[in-house]
Amino acid sequence: MTVSKADRTKQKIIEKAAIVFNQSGYAGSSIADIMRLAGLAKSGIYHHFKNKDEIAVAAFEYALGLILEAVMAKVSIQDTAIDRLHAFVESFQGFTTQPVVSGGCPILNTAVESDDTHPLLRIHVQEAVNSIRALITSIIELGIRQGELAENTDREQVATILFVTIEGAIMMSKLYGSDIYLDRAIEHLHQYINSLRALN
Repeated sequence: MTVSKADRTKQKIIEKAAIVFNQSGYAGSSIADIMRLAGLAKSGIYHHFKNKDEIAVAAFEYALGLILEAVMAKVSIQDTAIDRLHAFVESFQGFTTQPVVSGGCPILNTAVESDDTHPLLRIHVQEAVNSIRALITSIIELGIRQGELAENTDREQVATILFVTIEGAIMMSKLYGSDIYLDRAIEHLHQYINSLRALN
């Protein structure tokens, strides 16, 4: 299927906006910043998007898609639930110094900024977190069905621990400019995942 020039231009705007918003934040970014990075005039931007809010949502969804793609590339090739959980946490290795989107984790960055100032983006971040937690939960349920994990494994608790530990470690590593905090968190989560194995 051939992609039209208009669609290519719109995608270019989204990709460049994802970098701008992730590096400078929604409030710290302007349409002029996106114009400059995309090499387009203002009319070229507004031909595809009604306003800055619409661009921000599209850019966040694009960035989220890149994260999920990177995660699933590692998770989907594993056969067992335990291995999938290990692959999930491993997919964030090096995330602060070599993020999938320049500027760090778009989920963390957008969550912090949109908390009180941008309710529309906040909703999209909540949906993103829910989808990632649902992915973890589905892996846990697979593990229970396959007898790898105990029947009484608390799905929500495990999903929360994995996600929150990773995001907190990303924040620490970004703050200090070193992956060491993320590396330590991932190592701890590997041990935690192993502790979830059902006792046969």
